[in-house]
Amino acid sequence: MSSKVDEALSYEQARDELIEVVRRLEAGGSTLEESLALWERGEELAKVCRHWLEGARERLDAALAGEAGEEEGD
Repeated sequence: MSSKVDEALSYEQARDELIEVVRRLEAGGSTLEESLALWERGEELAKVCRHWLEGARERLDAALAGEAGEEEGD
């Protein structure tokens, strides 16, 4: 992840902020510098979201593997 502040964001917080960044970029009217800063922030937020989703996938895979192991043991 990119910073301690970003690490503290929940998935929902990062997603909501990312939605706002995209909305602002799509609306236009920002200077080039502002647009670049928004783009960079969006990339950071996307990484946070991806980190959360990968963690959720790992937990789901582990739970499913545990269930499969229990069924084989029966």
